[in-house]
Amino acid sequence: NLHKDDCSIYEDKALQKTKNFTQEKNLPLTIGILLDTSGSQRAVLPLEQQSGAEFLKDVLTPKDEAFLISFDINVNLLADYTNSPREIKHSIDSAEINTGAGTGSVTGNGSARGTLLFDAVYLAAHDKLRQEAGRKILVLLTDGGDQGSQETLKTATEAAQKANAIVYVILIADRGFYGGGGFGINIGDNGARDMERLATETGGRVINVGNNGKRLQEAFDQIQDELRTQYLASFTPTNTKIDGTFRTLNLTCQPGQKIQARKGYYAMADALGKDD
Repeated sequence: NLHKDDCSIYEDKALQKTKNFTQEKNLPLTIGILLDTSGSQRAVLPLEQQSGAEFLKDVLTPKDEAFLISFDINVNLLADYTNSPREIKHSIDSAEINTGAGTGSVTGNGSARGTLLFDAVYLAAHDKLRQEAGRKILVLLTDGGDQGSQETLKTATEAAQKANAIVYVILIADRGFYGGGGFGINIGDNGARDMERLATETGGRVINVGNNGKRLQEAFDQIQDELRTQYLASFTPTNTKIDGTFRTLNLTCQPGQKIQARKGYYAMADALGKDD
């Protein structure tokens, strides 16, 4: 029940004039599902496959599209743009754990190894989502650990921001893979912190489900609810320079309201005309 006068938009701490402020349910939605198929996901992959397919079945309308990428020692496009839940389910079900030595990946990384999480995010945002219109989200199902990517947390986050994509991270892992004690120290601390930054900088969030199927289903339900209750705010920046710099955004609304929004945008020529 928010209205235009209930909220204020600041760009680099300068108050902006809000042009439009609407609850947005009708813009086309493009969803990228990024599925971690490294060894740490062996026991939870079936849960991810079932819940991910159900989520897309529930959320996709005829004007929406989805694609599916798996990442492990390689990054693979399992399903290109489609609005067919059946096609996506078939592709999700075909995903397999891959820990063996490969011949490289689509990223050009010649010595394939580890978990190419950041490469997958970059490719999904830069190659798939950047040219799309409407609302765009990436849903990562992962334990948050990256090993071997050419891209970094910084470049992956920038790619998502430049694509105007919201990133949701569902942290899920096979506890047995880490000796039964939950996430390993490196993944539990560094990986979770990296995922928190990736999500919050793009207006999304992290949902930690451990290895619990019920909590995974609830996480998808939460994301679906949030996609149905988004607001779209637009303004013309008082800083008119198209210099490629990052502009920090801050939104404030009525007292007591928690705002989930992107942290900024890059002032690039191809961003002109978009409601950001």
